[in-house]
Amino acid sequence: MITCDIGFARKFIKDDEYLKARRKADMALDQLKNKTGPGSEWLGWRDLLADPNDAEIEEISSLGEEVREKADIFIVCGIGGSYLGAKAVIEALTPHFGSKGPEILFAGHHIGGKYLEELMAYLKEPKEDGSPKNIYVNVISKSGSTLETALSFRLLRELIEDLYGDDASEHIICTTSKEGGLLNKVIKEKGYRKFIIPDDVGGRYSVLTPVGLLPIAVAGIDVRTLLYGAVSAYNRYKENTEDILEYAALRNAIHETGKTIDVFATFEPELSSFGGWIQQLLGESEGKEGQGIFPTVATYSTDLHSLGQFIQQGQRSLMETFIIVEKPFSDLEVNELEGNDDELNYLAGKSFHEINTKAREGTIEAHSEGDVPIVKICLSALNAENIGELIYFFELLTGIFVYSLGVNPFNQPGVEDYKKAMYRLLGKH
Repeated sequence: MITCDIGFARKFIKDDEYLKARRKADMALDQLKNKTGPGSEWLGWRDLLADPNDAEIEEISSLGEEVREKADIFIVCGIGGSYLGAKAVIEALTPHFGSKGPEILFAGHHIGGKYLEELMAYLKEPKEDGSPKNIYVNVISKSGSTLETALSFRLLRELIEDLYGDDASEHIICTTSKEGGLLNKVIKEKGYRKFIIPDDVGGRYSVLTPVGLLPIAVAGIDVRTLLYGAVSAYNRYKENTEDILEYAALRNAIHETGKTIDVFATFEPELSSFGGWIQQLLGESEGKEGQGIFPTVATYSTDLHSLGQFIQQGQRSLMETFIIVEKPFSDLEVNELEGNDDELNYLAGKSFHEINTKAREGTIEAHSEGDVPIVKICLSALNAENIGELIYFFELLTGIFVYSLGVNPFNQPGVEDYKKAMYRLLGKH
């Protein structure tokens, strides 16, 4: 279950400012529901929850289990929405150390030569028993021509073909558009297995399609429970969207006061990469036409020792959105130490969850008193169902908020500018 509390931020906004922003949020929700806003042809992320494809979920789950049993390494090759959602869910729901199943690695999300060279060397190294590693690659790209992903896939494809010869097609899985694009030509020639990215779902909204679900399944996470958590949220928010409308209106009103930064903060290190997914979802959706609040990510209490001073007393240009997990998922307690030479016995018998909770509550209190508007997004527990719900919560929030700014939430024209300059400098014709 997800709840949203804007109480710590509402006091920073005058009633008339909030009511004006709320009217904009209400109209934005109507645009989404009625598909009357700009970019409405990209609302497939809502449609797939209205009518879940159970057969595809079963196919993904089955292949995920197959790869999980066979692979030593599974490589997700993609950039932006093609990997951030999967990475976020996997890191939220799998152990930090000693996970069962294949080692999941990421490539295609930058052009770092050192990383790629070391990755290729690592893949070629034998296991401790002297046998070769069993490697699978999932390349994810609608067009097949995104430079970062295509370059990495060129290296990985050559390696897989060298290692497995005629069986290489069993080790490469492509997730791409139904038709067209360079990747489909390669699939047709090589016979690689394929999953389809729906034409009406953009990259940053694609985590609940095969884009994210296949890597998540390989990680051993129940993708059906994840997806149906989002379906549950979709059905609930059809009846009552008050939480999201309040948050969208608050964000719009804060935007109008000149706030330029939203720090997405968590005291749970498991959710750090989820913050990265939110950062792309909002950043690529709202940051256009001179509009938007810059989304950034902080993991506390670590970043209280790097950004805390600025957040507490720096320029008053920011707000904070805390993502909170209420139910503890560790029973670890502080022990009594004879001699108390570290002077921590006052914490003896307390759980680390309790200490972490007090650190969070103290931080929220201090930052609020330091004139930082704070929103709290609370998960009852950290599990697949709630993460699925949280995904849809932020997808819907993004659509409503960005429409309330008067811009298209589903395009990214500015991304093409760097590509044009890069390709020109590289001599592409």
